[in-house]
Formats: sequence, C-alpha cells, structure tokens
Amino acid sequence: MSIRVLICDDQASIRGAFRIILDAQPDMTVVGDAANGLTAIEQARHLRPDVVLADIRMPGADGLEVTRALAGPQVPDPMRVVIVTTFDLDEYVHTALRNGASGFLLKRSSPTLLAEGVRAAHAGDALISPQVTMRLLGSLRLPDSRATAPAQRLTERESQIAQLIGQGQTNAQIAEVLFLSPGTVKNHTAAIQRKLGTQNRVGIAIWAYENGLVAG
Repeated sequence: MSIRVLICDDQASIRGAFRIILDAQPDMTVVGDAANGLTAIEQARHLRPDVVLADIRMPGADGLEVTRALAGPQVPDPMRVVIVTTFDLDEYVHTALRNGASGFLLKRSSPTLLAEGVRAAHAGDALISPQVTMRLLGSLRLPDSRATAPAQRLTERESQIAQLIGQGQTNAQIAEVLFLSPGTVKNHTAAIQRKLGTQNRVGIAIWAYENGLVAG
C-alpha cells in the first residue's frame, strides 16, 4: 500500500514541488496539502495520513503547534510529522523535536533524501539531514539530560545502536554496520525508547549526544 502524505507549507511552489517528487515515488501518494497550520491540523485529523510534512513558519498555526497537535506527548494516537525547513539551525527545532517531530529535513535536500525521510518516518524511524545532524544536536541543551539516568541500564548493543542513531543513521544502515537484521535493530530501538522514556528516535539521538555517545 502507498504511504499517504499530507504536505503543509505556506508557499504554493514548495507544495507543488514536493507533490511532484512524492507522487513520482512508486510507494507514495500525496493525499492533500495545506497552506496554513490550522488547515493542516484539520486536514490531518480528517485524512489520517501516514506522514505529515510540515514547514516551521506558517500562518494560522506554525509548525511547532502543528507538531504538538498531531504528534505531541498528550496525543492518544500520534501521527508521524517530519519538519521541513529552510534553516540549517533554527531556534524552533528544539521545541519541534520535543513536540514529537519524527525528523528534520532541509528544503534544499535532494528529492531522494525527501523521499527517504518520508519512508523512515513511516517505518517508525527518523531521518535528519546529514549536513545538519551534528549542528542540530550541538545546539540542543536539554535540562537534566545528563543527570537523568535511564529507567533501566542500556545493554552494550543498545548503547551501540543509540550511538549510531545519534549519528543520524537509519535502521537499515545500522543493521548493515552491526550485521543485524533491520527487524532486530527495530526491536532494540523500541527497547531503548522504553528505557530512556523518549517518544521517538530523535529523542534517542538527543540523549546520545548529551550523554557523550556522539562527539560534538
């Protein structure tokens, strides 16, 4: 079945370009688009897309509000929201990740990376543009992240996987590096999220950076 995508951006040219790219993928279908945040939230709740692509700066409700409304910790049935922004390093990104965003891509990313970001989010993975991964994580100073220990100690394998997630690698890439199946990596990732109390893989990446598993 096709991955159903909703595109949210206030620029018609961007929505059009993303639609062309994603509709050209054999496993994706764009089911709608929205020019402002309030419409995005309404359409997402009505259409229930698999993945929502959301710009940060939009009228009505910005991407932070859209992410919180659709993927936030208080949402009983959260959706996968991927932030797509113009900025390499944006003061709003920290909040977006805390609100449940499943990835962070730049608008200038290649069509291939945009499609892979959608696939990663749909698979429960997360993709951050490689050129900004370290800069993004380096900009985050989360309170008490070092002081707060996991509810359960990570195993050696889980620590390896957390480190690779912090480097921006997907399940498929981690599986290749560690000679594991993607399914095994996915199971380990779920265990790490449970132990750390994080909502998604981006939270694992932040934790790995703040706890020294990923060099700045």
